[in-house]
Amino acid sequence: DDQKRSQYDRFGSAGPQGFGGGGQGGFDGGFGGFGGGSGFQGGVEFDMGDLGDIFGDFFGGGGGRGKQKKGRDLETQVDLTFEESIFGADKKISLNKNSVCDTCHGTGGKQGTKMNTCTTCSGAGQIREMKRTLLGNFQSTRTCEACHGAGKVPSEKCLDCKGAGIRKKQEEISVKIPAGINHGETLRVAGYGEAVQGATSGDLYIRVTVGKHSLYKREGLNLTMDLPIKLTDAILGIKYELKTLDGKTVEVKIPEGTNHMDLLRVRGYGVPASHGRGDIIIRVLVKTPAKLSKKAREAVEKLKEEGV
Repeated sequence: DDQKRSQYDRFGSAGPQGFGGGGQGGFDGGFGGFGGGSGFQGGVEFDMGDLGDIFGDFFGGGGGRGKQKKGRDLETQVDLTFEESIFGADKKISLNKNSVCDTCHGTGGKQGTKMNTCTTCSGAGQIREMKRTLLGNFQSTRTCEACHGAGKVPSEKCLDCKGAGIRKKQEEISVKIPAGINHGETLRVAGYGEAVQGATSGDLYIRVTVGKHSLYKREGLNLTMDLPIKLTDAILGIKYELKTLDGKTVEVKIPEGTNHMDLLRVRGYGVPASHGRGDIIIRVLVKTPAKLSKKAREAVEKLKEEGV
């Protein structure tokens, strides 16, 4: 019957009364709304909730076939000293997470056991499903839950992980913190998140906090500091011994006639970068004495007479 064949091709069913019970009932209250599941009268039911997966197959979004299964991402925090943030550091981070079983290496099978072809997916690792929707019949593919996509299952399960292939355990990892990292930055370490059988492990995201320094502050690639000096030192000039973050001592010349809030630059002792290092910027703070002795006052008054 050409009419029934046409109905079957379009709707997946063709009863003796045709679509909708002989046309008497029409739509049963309309659509149940996308994401809900109810369709028409007459025993024909459509999978409305899977339309997102179907469109995902067509346009590359949602839960289409191209979406790769992956373990859960993890987030942690690491505290750095100011020096560690400037020069980098190797940090040990302890995580309590699902990791690949050390005994079976993720297979879920007892060591030396035979691996049999999965009977659920016939060794394909995937299961094809036919879905009936308003738009017609669509075929989709999902990972086999019995073998987790491997296509094989062990004859005997691993005793340590009970065949899961993963175990919850405390794991310590070593992470290299790059030089010049800023407070609040996040590092991504691929593959150190939660493990899942038959798929890629998630990623680990490390949020960095940096402690304060007693002398220096950071501005981009430069280190800044305040240097309080006496009024006489500002007038006559002095030599100041500056201790850098490297642990070196550098002699800095404060020239005579230095004004309050003047800036001095010490090149090459700032934050390391691919093209070199930043500088140290010294802000000079001239301290004015609150009280003067009689002799000091006379000396200042003499300077005043000379127009200084």
